[in-house]
Amino acid sequence: MPDGVAVIDKPAGWTSHDVVAKARGVLGTRKVGHSGTLDPDATGVLVLGVGRATRLLRYVTGLPKSYEAEIVLGIETDTLDSTGQVTARHGMAGVSAEKIREAVASLSGEILQVPPMVSAVKVGGRRLHTLARAGVEVERDARPVTVHRFDVMPVPGTDAVLRAVVDCSSGTYVRVLAADLGRALGGGAHLRSLRRTAVGGFGLDAARPVESAEVLPMAHAVQHLAGVRVPPAVAAEVAHGRVLDLEYLGVAGDGPWAVHDPEGALLAVYERFRDGAKPAVVVAGPPTP
Repeated sequence: MPDGVAVIDKPAGWTSHDVVAKARGVLGTRKVGHSGTLDPDATGVLVLGVGRATRLLRYVTGLPKSYEAEIVLGIETDTLDSTGQVTARHGMAGVSAEKIREAVASLSGEILQVPPMVSAVKVGGRRLHTLARAGVEVERDARPVTVHRFDVMPVPGTDAVLRAVVDCSSGTYVRVLAADLGRALGGGAHLRSLRRTAVGGFGLDAARPVESAEVLPMAHAVQHLAGVRVPPAVAAEVAHGRVLDLEYLGVAGDGPWAVHDPEGALLAVYERFRDGAKPAVVVAGPPTP
């Protein structure tokens, strides 16, 4: 079985774990993991690591994300999305386009977000969604996130639904963005129809249904890192996990660096170590059985 990454277009109603379980059967290996959860009702890009590439997912998890969604003004839910119970209703039919633009601007750039109770964030060693299912709500610290793009436009034929396009840092909750927008407009809101359109350089154009998953070479997992091709003598030392001088490795700066053999196959990811570089992950070797 080849080692690499598979870009999946997750269907609605599947958890990220469901996709991993299905991919294990489709690809014939237990060594499959994902780079970050996507809500069960959400659809779109989910990046899987297969075989040795599961060890590279740490470099995918932190990549920026892009989404398309709809925001329903005037209705709040306990999950901040359409799967939850309605907790409040607000009359928001008269909200002006100018007020919406101002509210969106206030939620763009570097902002602070409070994680939702229905999330995988841990507080006191327990995941928030576990506490939420038990009917417990705890205080959560706000976390810094970056919203690079937050565009909204009315959905034709509706008075209180906005179509949203969001580019954001990893760890940003679009549900929270929707709820915060509702509050900024003097009422409330919730999210529906969330679709992730990209994880870093992995877009919907590369995504496949899990039943027809295609495994891409491991180098795709670190395509965003600075890369270097090394000659055979250096490649042999990289494959053995040697600590190397920067000049010998052929790199400069702070790293990390994706190190490839002369043909372009990924050997390892190296990180800065004192005055040289050491391997963080070595993937050189025969394919995973």
